[in-house]
Amino acid sequence: MAQTGALTLSGGLALRAQGVGFPAQVPSLGNLESYISAVNRMPMLSLEEEQQLARAWREREDREAAGKLVMSHLRLVVSVARSYLGYGLPHADLIQEGNIGLMKAVRRFDPEQGVRLVSYALHWIKAEIHEYILRNWRLVKVATTKAQRKLFFNLRSLKQGLESFHDAEIDAVASKLQVKRSDVIEMEQRMAGGDVSLQPADDASESFSPIAYLSNSSDAPEAVLEARGRERLQGAGLEHALQALDERSRRIVEQRWLAVNDDGSGGRTLHDLAAEYGVSAERIRQIEVAAMKKMRKSLAEFA
Repeated sequence: MAQTGALTLSGGLALRAQGVGFPAQVPSLGNLESYISAVNRMPMLSLEEEQQLARAWREREDREAAGKLVMSHLRLVVSVARSYLGYGLPHADLIQEGNIGLMKAVRRFDPEQGVRLVSYALHWIKAEIHEYILRNWRLVKVATTKAQRKLFFNLRSLKQGLESFHDAEIDAVASKLQVKRSDVIEMEQRMAGGDVSLQPADDASESFSPIAYLSNSSDAPEAVLEARGRERLQGAGLEHALQALDERSRRIVEQRWLAVNDDGSGGRTLHDLAAEYGVSAERIRQIEVAAMKKMRKSLAEFA
């Protein structure tokens, strides 16, 4: 059951289904058109033949029987994949994903349920193609939940062109799909939005690219570390430096640079402190300069 099934077409393109458990081979046919022509010529199975092959696979894991079931339904995959060409994805890739879904369906098919394989496989083929489209249609997923995926494909099938729905159409679509009006508006906006390169190749337009206004230099690691270091110096570092001063020098520095007056202005002037201590303003300035020099040394040691 660990073997990988493979279908080859158009220039060696491999169609694989991991863990399907049986091989199915189509010769390399050179191009996609030849492949489609070949699978359309493959004989279809009668009900009796289909049930016989399905029982052989289910009861005995007859890989040859499973391969015949796959081969006879490849035309179904081509038909389903063609209906999704409007998403702008390669037809060969859509067929590839659909074939994976077909193989999964054959592996799980129970002939005793009274349902033909074509009806049972249709769900698996579409599901695999849907997943592929949602993974590759946009870099940013437009639908993540099951309800959003259903709305996405229903809305795509209802839209006749690129123009947006007007109010009456939004109400009609919401009523038809039995969803909220806001859900239709949100999904339409997601579908209308295209992918934009964060940093275009043209340097001249760099200032107008999203990277120019989405980036935040304050969140850069070096900026964060610098801010933390600055906060540390302004807090514990400053306190450490002030403790290294004598009482008069510390008070002069605090009154000159750390105190705030009632009116919101800065600290006291040299002349104010000179009058308080009974010395000249020049002497206060000298004490301040010496204190600042000592504080810078203390801050350097602290850092």
